Amino acid sequence: MAAPGSRGRSLSGLLPAQTSLEYALLDAVTQQEKDSLVYQYLQKVDGWEQDLSVPEFPEGLEWLNTEEPVSVYKDLCGKIVILDFFTYCCINCIHLLPDLHALEHTYSDKDGLLIIGVHSAKFPNEKVLDNIKSAVLRYNITHPVVNDADASLWQELEVSCWPTLVILGPRGNMLFSLIGEGHKDKLFLYTSMALKYYKDRGQIRDDKIGIKLYKDSLPPSPLLFPGKVTVDQVTNRLVIADTGHHRILVVGKNGQIQYSIGGPNPGRKDGIFSESTFNSPQGVAIMNNIIYVADTENHLIRKIDLEAEKVSTVAGIGIQGTDKEGGAKGEQQPISSPWDVVFGTSGSEVQRGDILWIAMAGTHQIWALLLDSGKLPKKNELTKGTCLRFAGSGNEENRNNAYPHKAGFAQPSGLSLASEDPWSCLFVADSESSTVRTISLKDGAVKHLVGGERDPMNLFAFGDVDGVGINAKLQHPLGVTWDKKRNLLYVADSYNHKIKVVDPKTKNCTTLAGTGDTNNVTSSSFTESTFNEPGGLCIGENGQLLYVADTNNHQIKIMDLETKMVSVLPIFRSENAVVDGPFLVEKQKTLPKLPKSAPSLRLSPVTVCAGQTLQFKLRLDLPSGSKLTEGVPSCWFLRAEGNEWLLQGQMPSGDIENISSQPTISLQIPDDCLSLEAIVSVSVFLYYCSADSSACMMKAILFSQPLQITDTQQGCIAPVELRYVF
Repeated sequence: MAAPGSRGRSLSGLLPAQTSLEYALLDAVTQQEKDSLVYQYLQKVDGWEQDLSVPEFPEGLEWLNTEEPVSVYKDLCGKIVILDFFTYCCINCIHLLPDLHALEHTYSDKDGLLIIGVHSAKFPNEKVLDNIKSAVLRYNITHPVVNDADASLWQELEVSCWPTLVILGPRGNMLFSLIGEGHKDKLFLYTSMALKYYKDRGQIRDDKIGIKLYKDSLPPSPLLFPGKVTVDQVTNRLVIADTGHHRILVVGKNGQIQYSIGGPNPGRKDGIFSESTFNSPQGVAIMNNIIYVADTENHLIRKIDLEAEKVSTVAGIGIQGTDKEGGAKGEQQPISSPWDVVFGTSGSEVQRGDILWIAMAGTHQIWALLLDSGKLPKKNELTKGTCLRFAGSGNEENRNNAYPHKAGFAQPSGLSLASEDPWSCLFVADSESSTVRTISLKDGAVKHLVGGERDPMNLFAFGDVDGVGINAKLQHPLGVTWDKKRNLLYVADSYNHKIKVVDPKTKNCTTLAGTGDTNNVTSSSFTESTFNEPGGLCIGENGQLLYVADTNNHQIKIMDLETKMVSVLPIFRSENAVVDGPFLVEKQKTLPKLPKSAPSLRLSPVTVCAGQTLQFKLRLDLPSGSKLTEGVPSCWFLRAEGNEWLLQGQMPSGDIENISSQPTISLQIPDDCLSLEAIVSVSVFLYYCSADSSACMMKAILFSQPLQITDTQQGCIAPVELRYVF
């Protein structure tokens, strides 16, 4: 189908009519009134002599999540289409994604709706398809995405802001635009009424376009987009935010996992380790067996108690906040996309580590959570648990100022503390201004260190230049860490794929490691090393080692600051199971065939809801005196025939090493359930010998557990005991 005649292609053509609609909606009280106003608006826009038509996607663009390039006037006819103009670094674009996910769960392409992400890069690094692929995977984007690297569609429509949504009718005719985040109600209202209006006229088609998800082509990985890493200076163990797996790992300095908390699916739940869940956690800080976590997409600060093996929430209410002042108790204070955390000390100097500094990327500010009563610079005494803004006006700027509340940040994403004189400051990786800034711990003054430029409104002063102060250029740095031994600051210059070092005394910034190439070199010298959007880093081993969260390579890399060599930290699940490298596929056990004599037990149905964890406790008894056969692994298997989505990302099998200490099998119900009823089966195979070892045998059993899945939040589910006496 050829594109129809156009009455001008910029979004400004919609402005008069849509502005009138939005003023009218302010006076509407009932949903029926709102629906009627939007329906009348659609009648008006649809009756224009010529459509306000969107241009066709230019030929030759790169597409993700589709089998082939998409055409507005061939593939999208008969659909209500939402174009999401975004760039993957932008926190406002990230904030919009849950609204789009919710819309996709309400209406499918069969209902006549399709969302297309139009990636229009801010930074040069964001124009590279591989980097967009990583972002699509990281943020679980399942709709088609086009890489409009030259921003041709952006320019033709005169888009001016990230994010911008453009809603199209079934002829490619523009109907609405929404600029910025926070318009969920309007998005649902406009979309639902557009679908109704055009369905009433028989213009909506239910055909599908070919979707081919990028994530389905990837093998599993031991780490997935690790965002941050920190070190316990007492024990030298590491805490890793395994962001893409929505979990926190505590590993020994040799890489052996000691604790795995949360994951593999996103969620928001406190409690014991086996039940707790996170959503794309980033910053982590550890002290005295307590870990604080910036649970970014839950808009929470979480506390992990390694001794009690429990997770709790200490700040945030679980939804994105807009408050830019704060002052309430932490668990009552809304916050927005915390990206990093670091311990600090209040002005009282009585107790160390009594403040948690927070890089609040969502409101472009630095906040503080009082872990005990104390004082902040230029503040009165504050009570324990208070969570409040410390620096930043909330305007997205690169503005330095002697008064912390008048300074401006642009998506601060990394923090490090230099408490000792003469520094006595917080270092801030201010990603969207491509700068590193300092905040005085004595008076709160915000100052420039390196990168950016003097104009506080220019957030496009980025590059890859070694130099002094403002002459040095960075590109979207996400992490910083202070080397107290050498009085140097290390910077994860994320979009330049490098690690840089800054002398805060001279403001000299130079490249320490990374060629700028993203090909993964696992062992090399500093000068030959490679990284791919490193997001976090920390100093360990008394200043000898620099650990780097090499985010898009799905690894933790170790930089030896004395030998100048880079290596990969192997991740151990146990002494004999190493998962070392970006995409090692563990060999899965093959489910043996059940003997005909194996009993099959059907259990009573259990009601569960999305996000809950169901536990199966094995309670199997062998004949008296029997023991498991050495060298032949007894095992269990989890299956959900016809509902395999239930088991995605979960552990489908395991060994039974000791009959007196049988394992507990955990099943987390996914957030997105494709069916309200399912049957999960647990098959168990036991290889054992009689008391006198005169005979060895195998016994098997099948347990079938019906599940009834509900939207209603359930209380804590009692573990299901799988009992049988052989």
